[in-house]
Amino acid sequence: AAEYDNTGFLIGDKTADVKSAVLALDCTDTAIDLCIKTGANLIITHHPVIFNGIKSINKGDTVYRLIENEISVISMHTNLDMGEGGVCDVLAHKLSLKSISVINGYDGLSFRKGVLNEHLSADDFAKFVSERLNTTVKYVGSGKSVSTVAVCSGSGSDYMYDAINSGCDAFVTSEVKHHLFLEAEKAGLVLIDAGHFSTEDVIIEPLCQLLRNEFPSVTFITDHNSV
Repeated sequence: AAEYDNTGFLIGDKTADVKSAVLALDCTDTAIDLCIKTGANLIITHHPVIFNGIKSINKGDTVYRLIENEISVISMHTNLDMGEGGVCDVLAHKLSLKSISVINGYDGLSFRKGVLNEHLSADDFAKFVSERLNTTVKYVGSGKSVSTVAVCSGSGSDYMYDAINSGCDAFVTSEVKHHLFLEAEKAGLVLIDAGHFSTEDVIIEPLCQLLRNEFPSVTFITDHNSV
């Protein structure tokens, strides 16, 4: 995980027996409600339930509800983004990329690139991304041809020039600022913003299957709600 990250066992009782767990991108009220409804006592998330310092905890707050209901939380963030079989790998496979390899970003973190089975126009590729991720996309680069694609789950627009320098025709990520769309257009890169949730939620089902295989005595439940 990145040095700034907060991952691992973040809330709860490390000695508690786990019979059922909920997997979700975020530790939302929906995920907590699902735990209470099903009797699960663990939530496994991608985004850390505690990231920055907490100065107060009030009744009804997420941390308060977790402790009140004896629910533990394990969070995997940048380690799950970058790790083999992690979010970026799953996103690359979801978009049918072949010959997947690692791109090391300017800050030491990594993401993925691969090639399509056939060249696509920027418009057709953007439509394909939208359909595969079941989301609305924003993009620039109409008229360009796409073959080599970089993908970075979540907020990865800062890696745009790493993608360009790696010889990519297109870059799929999220939370792209206006000026980066302009810079991508000028640089000849097809830049696609497919949304933070949609580029990361793809990991939940594969992660669930992995955990079911490793821990067959535990019931794993997935939550795909964004709020």
